[in-house]
Amino acid sequence: METLCSAVVFPSFKIRTSPFSKCGIRASLAIEQQTLLQTKVALLRIGTRGSPLALAQAYETRDKLMASHPELAEEGAIQIVVIKTTGDKILSQPLADIGGKGLFTKEIDEALINSDIDIAVHSMKDVPTYLPDKTILPCNLPREDVRDAFISLSAASLADLSSGSIVGTASLRRKSQILHRYPSLNVEENFRGNVQTRLRKLSEGVVQATLLALAGLKRLNMTENVTSILSIDDMLPAVAQGAIGIACRTNDDKMAEYLASLNHEETKLAVSCERAFLETLEGSCRTPIAGYASRNMDGNCFFRGLVASPDGTRVLETSRIGSYVAEDMIKMGKDAGEELLSRAGPGFFSS
Repeated sequence: METLCSAVVFPSFKIRTSPFSKCGIRASLAIEQQTLLQTKVALLRIGTRGSPLALAQAYETRDKLMASHPELAEEGAIQIVVIKTTGDKILSQPLADIGGKGLFTKEIDEALINSDIDIAVHSMKDVPTYLPDKTILPCNLPREDVRDAFISLSAASLADLSSGSIVGTASLRRKSQILHRYPSLNVEENFRGNVQTRLRKLSEGVVQATLLALAGLKRLNMTENVTSILSIDDMLPAVAQGAIGIACRTNDDKMAEYLASLNHEETKLAVSCERAFLETLEGSCRTPIAGYASRNMDGNCFFRGLVASPDGTRVLETSRIGSYVAEDMIKMGKDAGEELLSRAGPGFFSS
């Protein structure tokens, strides 16, 4: 296990409001709206959720567009449009209980289809395996670190937590893998909210530890809160974890051209492999599924997939190695999914 910080136990968490706090969001939007009124209609409107992490990803997208296209670097050329999704509105229930697909994308997709925005920036792990009609997702930005971070005030790792300790996570993937390795721990499923909210709950003693995607903490410049980093062997990541996806309308050639210039093909291929695996399993927020495709030392694709029962008593894993090309990688993902479906049998995810 790799340790990110020299100190293991923290006296407190640095929960920044940063440029992406609620006040920052309001101020940023007010400035952008004022700029638009004073100059001209935006050439490109970016749709995004309003969480600090979502805004960080939207601004990363904006900055890359401005750097690649001079006309978009002009003042007022790009507008950020914040859209509240179902997943943002319902915070009192675990995600698995809300059900349905596209909890964090549906309203943004609708705004895109209705031409209220021109492109939509998503965390790829939130994007359903199908895309809405009239939309395409031609762009993935370079992937961040896919691993999960362990954060606690009282322990250096999951193994160091005392029996009965509560770990907060809304992810069934994390829950099942935690309980499989450490059945003496308890997991609080309804541990929802943005990164800052979850760190605050942890500091208030609601739970003794939590796991967060390291990618999000890096994008928010909040890695000082990390106690240790879990290896891929200890915690296989969610499908598409650490990847940003950008969608546009099917018939919008100009936006597709902009996005093509930002696409990171290695990331796109890896995400396609993982999503083929997920699609084959018909996965949702109710199913503990993990998958990760990466380029190995030989330049080939190494894929690892996992399904688990929600209580962690059963975990099934598989892996594939093949050429790092689209057709082969998608086939690998599907084949791995079919294998685990066959091995799991009916009723596996309901245990």
